[in-house]
Amino acid sequence: TNLVGTSNADFPSGDPGMYQLDVTLRRGQNLAARDRGGTSDPYVKFKLGGKEVFRSKTIHKNLNPVWEEKACILIDNPREPLYIKVFDYDFGLQDDFIGSAFLDLTSLELNRQTDVTLSLKDPHYPDHDLGSILLSVLLAPREEQREVTMLMRKSWKRSSKVTKNYDVLPNMPSRTGNLWHRIYSPSNSALMILFCVSSHQNHDTFQTQSLRLSDLHRKSQLWRGIVSVTLIEGRELKAMDANGLSDPYVKFRLGHQKYKSKIVPKTLNPQWREQFDFHLYEERGGIIDITVWDKDAGKKDDFIGRCQVDLSTLSKEQTHKLEMPLEEGEGCLVLLVTLTASAAVTISDLSVNSLEDQKEREEILKRYSPMAMFHNMKDVGFLQVKVIRAEALMAADVTGKDSFSFSKYHSKSDPFCVVELNNDRLLTHTVYKNLNPEWNKIFTFNIKDIHSVLEVTVYDEDRDRSADFLGKVAIPLLSIQNGEQKAYVLKNKQLTGPTKGVIYLEIDVIFNAVKASIRTLMPKEEKYIEEENRLSKQLLLRNFIRMKRCIMVLINAAYYISSCFDWDSPPRSLAAFLLFLFVVWNFELYMIPLALLLLLAWNYFLIVSGKDNRQHDTVVEDMLEDEEEEDDRDDKDSEKKGFMNRLYAIQEVCVSVQNILDEVASFGERIKNTFNWTVPFLSWLAIVALSVFTIILYFIPLRYIVLVWGINKFTKKLRSPYAIDNNELLDFLSRVPSDVQVVQYHELKQDPSHSPSKRKKNNP
Repeated sequence: TNLVGTSNADFPSGDPGMYQLDVTLRRGQNLAARDRGGTSDPYVKFKLGGKEVFRSKTIHKNLNPVWEEKACILIDNPREPLYIKVFDYDFGLQDDFIGSAFLDLTSLELNRQTDVTLSLKDPHYPDHDLGSILLSVLLAPREEQREVTMLMRKSWKRSSKVTKNYDVLPNMPSRTGNLWHRIYSPSNSALMILFCVSSHQNHDTFQTQSLRLSDLHRKSQLWRGIVSVTLIEGRELKAMDANGLSDPYVKFRLGHQKYKSKIVPKTLNPQWREQFDFHLYEERGGIIDITVWDKDAGKKDDFIGRCQVDLSTLSKEQTHKLEMPLEEGEGCLVLLVTLTASAAVTISDLSVNSLEDQKEREEILKRYSPMAMFHNMKDVGFLQVKVIRAEALMAADVTGKDSFSFSKYHSKSDPFCVVELNNDRLLTHTVYKNLNPEWNKIFTFNIKDIHSVLEVTVYDEDRDRSADFLGKVAIPLLSIQNGEQKAYVLKNKQLTGPTKGVIYLEIDVIFNAVKASIRTLMPKEEKYIEEENRLSKQLLLRNFIRMKRCIMVLINAAYYISSCFDWDSPPRSLAAFLLFLFVVWNFELYMIPLALLLLLAWNYFLIVSGKDNRQHDTVVEDMLEDEEEEDDRDDKDSEKKGFMNRLYAIQEVCVSVQNILDEVASFGERIKNTFNWTVPFLSWLAIVALSVFTIILYFIPLRYIVLVWGINKFTKKLRSPYAIDNNELLDFLSRVPSDVQVVQYHELKQDPSHSPSKRKKNNP
């Protein structure tokens, strides 16, 4: 390394984040050729503490590339070197390694621009000349009165983008004398940004300091209303395909909330009839951005047009029919928009407990009593979650010995907790430098679907990088035991196996069973768009095996019937023959739901009598673990790129096949799990429905039933022109978990003998 105008600075031990390194990546000189044509397509990575902090653009076919790219890096420990790695980009293949070097930050003079030339080396070929990289670097201390660079915690949703304008709230002095600043964005309530300006006191004095949630913290997270948008249709849209038609779909965005409609193929007048709910955080309203796209297989989708809905111009508690002409395009969209008051969503300390207040508890019980079954059908129930504490979390931030310091290894995390119910997301404050944090917070939600799953995720707050995942649990609301404080073992991202740590929760659910049953026969709430499905070899294989297992059930049933015809077992064939004669001679239509009813009752009898023949699905669990290991390999070695992931057209087709296999397999598994009493509430609901069908078919002639069904279908659009189409049977089955979901929602038992060192998965 050749440094210009440098001097060895005497670096104090310092507090974390006390230095800022401004790096300008200038150019490369005489880089090694890695392609057949005698050139390379170089790009550069900066790594600090084993984590990638910067990646440059790729310069194609050039051994003397010029980048002139700038990066601002926050330095925890100036004695830790900055590693620079150079790669040659290869389309469809693994990128070739060109060389690496490191920059000793202790050799830099503070507050002085320094030009640096780094000679690239390959540890396997130390004598080879691989070229050099030219940098300009400036290392400066971060003082109290300097302009503060915001240290952002990324949202847990990849698609959430942070707005640039923030409101800075009044400073809150901590007990240590440091000034804690809290920044929030009113248009993105999911984002809470914390940063500390040190007063040069000992950092260890506030390692376990925990901030209480202020009123502003609560206010910035809680929504003030619900915006319900029904996408009805499009009219005379612009033709984007060669056949004079389009395959249109619509994207909605309000702040960080995003939705995407289904694709309607080959039409300029699509009928969607889909509903989406947004949270409204600003009292003055907001603007919903709407864009219309034409789906193109194998290439970038075509833009058809855009429009905006200004919610501040719409009155509340009223449904507005809007015909929105598309800008930069042709045609219009027809929407129904309704603004309603906010649901009862709150954050509080343990001292403020709604269910412990006798008066409030009675009001909640009265609101969801059987007498109120027809009042506000969307308000199914009430959920209270106490997030108490976590223990033995994974250490996400590890500082150890290096060539400059002989300090002992020090492991820590800065954990915070995210509580999610469908699209409702709230989070706790961060407890700094603690593997056993105590939050002691209470969250309350309104339940719109009793078959929802409560997800509690623990993250480690990283200052200038995305939050590190520490663990997660998924708890179906119907499996919750009210008022019981339980220790839930944290799982990995795929919810297939344990990771390090447990979280203590106390959950209460109060709901109206009649409303919950009726809501089961309505469409499920759509989830925000989070990320596009990606092609995974393990996921494709898993879905294929799942569908194969479902098909094998039908094939085995056909073999069984065939064996009866072939008289492989004379007693069995004789019994089947007599049963066939009896059923055919006495058959009535009501016997079909009656047979299903008897099957449900038989399985229930087996479970109650202790003869449960349901087996834990280890096959699906093993496949999920294989898929997780594949994801881990992708995360750990980002330089490896699969060939299929590079070919967009092939990937899109494979993803479609992968999703179709998943849907078909899930459909068969949900039918099986209905009769297996996997979710007793749904199985009892099926018994009630089948009993009603049996009675109706027994007493009412089939022609009258078909007549009523046909009249209802033909007149539905006349009676309710903007009604959303749905199939009650499919909506019911959508609430039954598939085998994959059964594994994910399965509660793990604590295993004290399980060594944390063996849990290598999901280690940040």
